[in-house]
Amino acid sequence: MNSLKKIALIDDDSTFVFLTKRMMKAANISTHIDEFNDGLQALTFLKANRNNEEVLPDVIFLDLSMPIMDGWEFLEEFTVERPSIQKSIILYIVSSSISPHDIERSRDYSVVSDFIIKPLNKERFVQIMADLS
Repeated sequence: MNSLKKIALIDDDSTFVFLTKRMMKAANISTHIDEFNDGLQALTFLKANRNNEEVLPDVIFLDLSMPIMDGWEFLEEFTVERPSIQKSIILYIVSSSISPHDIERSRDYSVVSDFIIKPLNKERFVQIMADLS
């Protein structure tokens, strides 16, 4: 990929974050990664930079199960804030949950592009990044 893409990983699972970063490197994808351990950190960052497209992510990978502010709480707040954010951000839920209820519930949020069950494999990641180009 020619242009640098910005990714926000919102996940408290350090193993997932580590493996995702390794996968990006192995796929030779040029990215800038912002890591957030919970939804509140990410939301604070997005609000503070709502008018600064240079630092806002192109895509968010969101876990559902986190401390402080979980993925569902983040989605509620992000849905409210989304119109004031000056960049179109694609959001994927990446969760270990295989619950049909969670998958169905995710469809209630227009900001969610897709629900991906962990782990995020290289082929799927490469496809997501290609779609951004």
